[in-house]
Order: sequence, then C-alpha cells, then structure tokens
Amino acid sequence: MTNRPYHHGDLPTALLAQAEQTLRERGAGALSLRELARDTGVSPAAPSRHFKTKQALLDALALTGFERLAETIAASQESAGESFAERLDAAARAYVGFAVANAALLDLMFSAKHSPEASQALGATAHRWSEQLLGLISDGQRRGEVREGPLERVALPVFAALHGFADLTVSGMLPENAAGYGLDDVIASVLRQCRPE
Repeated sequence: MTNRPYHHGDLPTALLAQAEQTLRERGAGALSLRELARDTGVSPAAPSRHFKTKQALLDALALTGFERLAETIAASQESAGESFAERLDAAARAYVGFAVANAALLDLMFSAKHSPEASQALGATAHRWSEQLLGLISDGQRRGEVREGPLERVALPVFAALHGFADLTVSGMLPENAAGYGLDDVIASVLRQCRPE
C-alpha cells in the first residue's frame, strides 16, 4: 500500500478543480471525497480538512461558480458600449456563454443556492450576478432607455429568456442552425420588451 502525502501546494483549489472536472464528465453523483483525494494524489483523509462532507464540497464548488459568473458578467461590461442595448447584449452573451460552457456547474449552482443548508456566503454570492443585471436594467430605466415599472417585473422576462435559451442550447433542443442566430433573436426580443412604451 502506498502512503499518500497530506501536503499539497493549494489543496482546496486542486480539489475544487478536480471536482469540477468530475462534475462535467460524470455528474454530481460521481463525486466523492475519497476519489478526489486519489485523483489529486493526497491521503484519503486530507480533503476532509477543508471540506467536512461532500455537501460542503458541492457548496464550495457552487460558490466559486457564482463568483466566476459574476466576474464574467463584470468583464463583459468593460468593453461594452454606453447604451443599455449594448450593455445588455454584452451581459446576455456573457451569461449564455458561461451557462453553455458550464452546464453541469450551473445546474449545481442553482440547486445548491436553493438548498435549506446553503451557507450565508453562498446565498450572498449567488445574488451578485443577478444584482449586476438588475443594476443594468435599473440604470437603463433612469436613463429613459428601459420602460418604467417595478424592476422585478421588467427583469423577469430578461432572466427567463436568457436562462431558457441557454437551457435549450445545452439540452440540444435547438435546431442545429439556430445556434448562430438564436441568441441574436432572443436579445432583440428582450430589447423590444424593455423599450419604453
């Protein structure tokens, strides 16, 4: 029997990276702390020093996913134009791109966020990306580029359209040629819905 060391340069980061790869390839059911220890080359007990349970690992994975999603949306705004339409277009493409590239992670993120055991940190981080989009819409209202009305009612169709399109893309429900023009059409529809009356 080979003794595996505990020490690792940055074990939590290595475990999360391996967990995300396993999640992507085989799903959340295939994740186990023992297998992650083996895959990262540390002793079977080492992961439990950072993640007491598999659920703690999943929550940490969801938390880092929400952090990356918020960073992705923030980065999209750095090169976006000034208008609401340009900023929404950039944010929408960033969200859908993240969702399609990280489908299994996104499923985990949304299920973990609604878990009764979700930590306060996860809850707070989970709202950052949606607050970014709400802020964008609210700013559009202040500038007269977005219709008046309760922010949540204006925003709901935006969120639903983007998440729905991403889900259709990931599930393979879109016709093959729709991937090219589909997001353009969804964004155009959302912008029409947001226009001042």
